[in-house]
Amino acid sequence: MRKDGAVRKLVVGDRTYRWSLRHKHRDGDGCRDVLHLVLDGVRTRIVFREGEGRGISCCYAHDGFVATGPGRALHLNEPGTVRRLVDEATDRGLLPGAAELDGWDLFDAVLRCAAAATPGVPPGSPPGP
Repeated sequence: MRKDGAVRKLVVGDRTYRWSLRHKHRDGDGCRDVLHLVLDGVRTRIVFREGEGRGISCCYAHDGFVATGPGRALHLNEPGTVRRLVDEATDRGLLPGAAELDGWDLFDAVLRCAAAATPGVPPGSPPGP
């Protein structure tokens, strides 16, 4: 596992993103995991805030683990997960662009994509790699 905040590279077609993951706390705002994406100097943040029925890595699991229940989790330190988030945000016209995106808005679509990438898995199994 990478050190929290380490900058990594993700190549998508002819675009090269720099990305990092950080766990943050803000007074009164609770915990959040923030995926930072930079493309051509433009920064986009995909934020997962802790909330009702929405768990993040704070004190529960390893950094970058976000979930809405058993078998419904994403690992934000995995390049494949980051790629799926980038693809989903791009398909929705949200990337590239300087913004803060709510990661939970992308969560279900990315989770379905991850499960579809692992054919032959019995229903109810956690998503694949």
